[in-house]
Formats: sequence, structure tokens, C-alpha cells
Amino acid sequence: ILIFRPPMKHEVDKNKAQWKTMGPAKVAVPCPKNFLKKHSKEPKLPERKKEQDSKKLPALSVPRRTDRPVMGIQSNTNFIKTNAIAAVKGLPKKPQPISVDTRQGDKYVLETSGLVPKYIKKKDYGVTPKYLKQRNEEMKRAQEEYEASRLEYLKKIAMKQLPDEERRTLLQGLKKNWDEVYSEFQRLPVNIDTISKKMYKQKLESQLKQLEHDIEVIEKHKVIYIANE
Repeated sequence: ILIFRPPMKHEVDKNKAQWKTMGPAKVAVPCPKNFLKKHSKEPKLPERKKEQDSKKLPALSVPRRTDRPVMGIQSNTNFIKTNAIAAVKGLPKKPQPISVDTRQGDKYVLETSGLVPKYIKKKDYGVTPKYLKQRNEEMKRAQEEYEASRLEYLKKIAMKQLPDEERRTLLQGLKKNWDEVYSEFQRLPVNIDTISKKMYKQKLESQLKQLEHDIEVIEKHKVIYIANE
């Protein structure tokens, strides 16, 4: 470490001496004539060109003050006679229909009041609008698509009809089961004082209710369909 100490010290002193003035020792000093002037940093616009047609005035839609009307034009038309003939041959002006709603004579135009049935005289009065027809067609198309998909689903599950013999056999078996459960129900004791007896009674009652429901359904519907598993 002592061997490399003198060169390191010399290098540190050499670099440190250059920055004793808080920056480089030699700095280019600006010229006093190149000072910042007012508006020197603002953008400069190009010079405006003089238009050649600037002296031309725009075209006016009204006559000028110095213009003179054309004089000397004469017409041989007798306007008094023409107006008299037009008044005699012209159709009389129809009075505007009005409505009076108060005793003081307050009146208003009848045509714009909404009391005249003008809407019912239109050509399209009572005709179904186009958007309603389009909506009805879309609903009908959607219903047909739903029915087709439902029919396809029923065809897939392929339900079969229960034959009459099997229906009678099923009905007889349900009635037989009902008789057996009912006989068990009648053999119950009058005094049911234990939890097990109460639960057994409720079980028999639920079985009787379910069997009665099944018997009623089979007797009510003569045709029964069964889905293939």
C-alpha cells in the first residue's frame, strides 16, 4: 500500500487543482455587445405581401349611392282597369274558420286547434305500420323455430305409449298396495303415545296419499307415454 501512495496522491492533487475555481479555469467570456435584447426570442412572422386586388371593392347586392335609375321607360298597361277586372272575376276569399269559447269573444283558429279530425282522413290511417309487421314476422319465425327444436327434442327421447294391459296391471297393483297399507293403518292402536308409533303412522299416511294420487292420475289419463331410458 505504501508503494502506491505517492502516485495516488500526485494524481488526486493534479485533478483537484483544475477545479478550484468551481469550473474550468479558462472559460470563453461573452462579448459585451451580444447582450439579450427585447423580443429577440419571439418567433418572427413572414412579411405580409401586398395584395394586388386589395383596392377592388366587393360586389354589392344593392345599388350604390351614386347609381342613377333608368329613366324613360313607359308602359301602355291600364293598371286601374286590370285591377278592376281581376277584382270582378276573382273568387271571393273564404273566411278562416275560427272558434269562440268565451262570452267576451275570445277566438282562435280552428284548423290548428286539434278539434278538426284531420288525422282520420289520412291514407295510412288504421293501417298497421311496417315496423309492427316486421316485428310480428320475427316473432312468428322465432315461434316456428322453437316448435321445430321442441319436436326434434321429442323425437330424440322417443317416448312410447303404455299398452292398455300394462296400464290395467299397474292400476290393479297400486290398488292392491293401497289395500295392504290401509289394512296396516287400521291395525294401529287407538292410543299412540310413543314417538315410534307416531312416526309409523305418518309413514303410512304419506304412503296412502301417494298411492291415491298415482291411482287418480292413471284412472284420469287413458293414454300414458313412457320415455325410453
